[in-house]
Amino acid sequence: MKKKSIIAALALSLGLALFADNKNNVIEEVAWMIGDEPIYKSEIEKTYQELLSDRTPIQGDPYCIIPEQIAVERLFLHQADIDTVEVQESMVQMQLESQMNYLINNLGSREKVEQYFGKPMAEIREYYATNMRNRSRVQQVRSGLTKNLKVTPSDVRRYFDKLPADSIPFVPLQVEVQILTLNPVVPRQEIDDVKERLRDYADRVNRGESEFSTLAILYSEDGSSVRGGELGFMGRGQLVPEYAAVAFNLNDPKKVSKIVETEYGFHIIQLIEKRGDRINTRHILLRPKVADKDLSDAIHRLDSLRTDIVDNKKVSFEEAVRYVSQDKDTRMSNGVMVNTQTGATRFQMSELPQEVAKAIGTMQPGEISQPFIMRDPKRDREIVAMVRLTNRIEAHSANLAEDYQTIKDMYEAAESQAIIDKWLADKIKTTYVRIEDGWRDCDFQHKGWIKSADSK
Repeated sequence: MKKKSIIAALALSLGLALFADNKNNVIEEVAWMIGDEPIYKSEIEKTYQELLSDRTPIQGDPYCIIPEQIAVERLFLHQADIDTVEVQESMVQMQLESQMNYLINNLGSREKVEQYFGKPMAEIREYYATNMRNRSRVQQVRSGLTKNLKVTPSDVRRYFDKLPADSIPFVPLQVEVQILTLNPVVPRQEIDDVKERLRDYADRVNRGESEFSTLAILYSEDGSSVRGGELGFMGRGQLVPEYAAVAFNLNDPKKVSKIVETEYGFHIIQLIEKRGDRINTRHILLRPKVADKDLSDAIHRLDSLRTDIVDNKKVSFEEAVRYVSQDKDTRMSNGVMVNTQTGATRFQMSELPQEVAKAIGTMQPGEISQPFIMRDPKRDREIVAMVRLTNRIEAHSANLAEDYQTIKDMYEAAESQAIIDKWLADKIKTTYVRIEDGWRDCDFQHKGWIKSADSK
């Protein structure tokens, strides 16, 4: 997708503007005017192509929907200027590095990213940084408009009572689950072999015999291997503590760190560059392999523990979690799994790891599964687990008794949107807006864009 960098623009009469780029001058059409800011046809086309590239669904005519969305953003940004809304630049930079790393991961290299966008990396970074700043400023204005919204249980009840039957959401089957996990014991010889391989790689780089990035491509077991082990710029908080402690103490890009053990395995690290409180490193990750016998031993251990819980009543599931489970995310909360998408303890079956969903498929609340092998999605390794089904909420139409939070969220969203819609209506009314011929014949989401004096 080729995108030209506009370096100069001059609004002309009859809805035309003159663009000057590094090759030639191009006459460009102005589609809308919002205040003294034009929305160019090329801007709309570029946004449309980006939505197609991202496979973002567009409900309706894109040449109506997209310019209206841009116009709405301009109104919010104008208000942000009035309110002197500022953006925390460190957060923008963190999001930017994450976005750049995502692009490099998916396209393969910096060079391929530049080839895909048809721009140098500096321009791509600035494009995304500007968009991120704008989104943050818009969100701050929106939040400011709705910050005084108060919701009471009686408000929620009245809202629910007035909902048409076909507007009441259908809640699919949901479950609440506790989990206990055990990491199979890895033989000392396997760990020693992994460390010896990493020492060999480090020595070859330090002696100048091999490039670190080449060894990472060939041997690293991390997804970053396709980029030569490069992680991109990250702050301390984005790295696991053990890795960060070593990485931020590196000073010589030609040398390789000592071996670092983290929850993901064993690493060696090479510094690429430091920028203030962020660092870019390469690493090679090796994970000690778990033998079938080690998995079997872990299953037997959990099977004995299950007998003590279910048959012998020697210990509760919660006590077993606190003393035995090796899942640090749930160990201190009695094994209760939390849905990372919603922050709640309820899961739809499709939101659970597939091994967990299979284990609880026919269980009733209070039952404990047999031990099973599953792949830890965070650390990409095999572990052994057993789960307890805490609650099972069958699929149903939402009601206040079981789904109060869902209905409350719906009410808050509706009230917030009503506040924003009223603000937008007032803003549109008091802002100079001109939509050029060929861009007017639309069923816009917001009314008032076409002023009566401009109607034809």
